[in-house]
Amino acid sequence: MLFAMYSPELIVGPTVFDVIQREEWNGLAAQGMTLTPFQRHDYQAAWWRHLGVGELISVAVRDSGQNLVGIGCFNRREDRLVFNATKEETDYLDLIARPEEAEAVWTAVVDCLLSERCPAWQVLDCYNIPAASPSRQVLPRLLQSRGFVFAETRAEVCPIIDLPGDFEDYLAQLDKKQRHEIRRKMRRAFGADAELEIIRDPAQLHAAVDDFLDLLQKSTAEKYDWLNPGRIALFHDVAEFALGERSLLLMFMVMNGERIAGLFNLCTDDRVWVYNSGIDTTRYGQFSLGVVLTAHAIELAIGKGCRYFDFLRGNEDYKYRFGAQDAEIFRLTATKAG
Repeated sequence: MLFAMYSPELIVGPTVFDVIQREEWNGLAAQGMTLTPFQRHDYQAAWWRHLGVGELISVAVRDSGQNLVGIGCFNRREDRLVFNATKEETDYLDLIARPEEAEAVWTAVVDCLLSERCPAWQVLDCYNIPAASPSRQVLPRLLQSRGFVFAETRAEVCPIIDLPGDFEDYLAQLDKKQRHEIRRKMRRAFGADAELEIIRDPAQLHAAVDDFLDLLQKSTAEKYDWLNPGRIALFHDVAEFALGERSLLLMFMVMNGERIAGLFNLCTDDRVWVYNSGIDTTRYGQFSLGVVLTAHAIELAIGKGCRYFDFLRGNEDYKYRFGAQDAEIFRLTATKAG
């Protein structure tokens, strides 16, 4: 398909979430080169609603038949354009387009962003692009040819477990000590009447999310400071639409009727995404309920037929004890020369 057949539409402000209907947006996101929950309409709209600052600048790209082929959704902060749903809350970010159309769509988006119609900016700063994304090959060539100074740096890692088809086969992949520890801790916890709880009832959801956020704050001082009203509202919105789509895995370990450890996971296609976790470290520490809960989440993912268990950003030691291997994410920065 010739690039000339692509028509970009500049949309300034949050009306983009009305101009591009949810069904159409999600249909493209489901075929996107970076296929994660964070590219979906509900997440992008909820993030902007609760945490957006600056100016929302989007480009919708359509082909000659007016079919949607690309979405570039950006947040302008002073002279800098970043992806909407910025890196602090969102682990994977990218242009929304099919892999084979990445160059054509990026070309249309960049040319639209450089047109006189677009509010002025100097730096395009794209965080958390996965290593395999075509954007890493397309953007340097495209922007350097337009006079930009381009740089790429590794932003962080997302440890991921490649899952086999059976939980026992998964345990067999671990070293002997870790395999023994997981089995021992699971036996001990359930021998002490620990219970696994998975939230499925919409009537229980709001209170369960509140309990999860309380555990999140109790995990570390860093998490306590991180959780502000906007992020609290985002968690509630994500939980609500994910439960409606049957992609929410909000799980707890319960002792004596009290929720002690929680996982806020999302499940799409062949992957479980560990969006966040929380635990009350002051109670029942002898039962390692965080470890037990993670092991059960992995077992559940395997039972659902998932191929990957994605811990998302951060190189915490416990992720590697569960057998995760690093996948890299990158920051691509383009600055207008002169």
